[in-house]
Amino acid sequence: MAFAIKAEVCDPRAKTFAFTAQKTMYGGKHIAEGDTVFVFASENEGGQGLVARGVVTSAEAVAKKRGVVRQTPRVSLTIRRTALAKRPLGRSELKQFTDWNDGQPGTELNFKFYRQATNKIAGISGEAAAFLSEFF
Repeated sequence: MAFAIKAEVCDPRAKTFAFTAQKTMYGGKHIAEGDTVFVFASENEGGQGLVARGVVTSAEAVAKKRGVVRQTPRVSLTIRRTALAKRPLGRSELKQFTDWNDGQPGTELNFKFYRQATNKIAGISGEAAAFLSEFF
């Protein structure tokens, strides 16, 4: 399974990305060392969407807080960049994909990252990973 992360990215051209205690959704908690991950610089944080593809070099689950009943699993990870995006892909490009049942990879990405605009790590389908690979 491939993954994508939408988070604050200070330097989109960095060779390594480190993310601490990131929220996970849609199977994102299963991310592990060696997995392919697509990095989106969050528009909420001034980013432009898809910026890089990389490989997870470390992934560590963050312990849940005591006394809090309902918590979203969180993961800290480090990613080694393997490619920079050559074309833009963000909220404005994915905005047209709103028929949640059409099965298109762009719709999957719009649903997982922009229907609920919080930053997160998400598992993505093989079709979505192939679609994203076209941007490199």
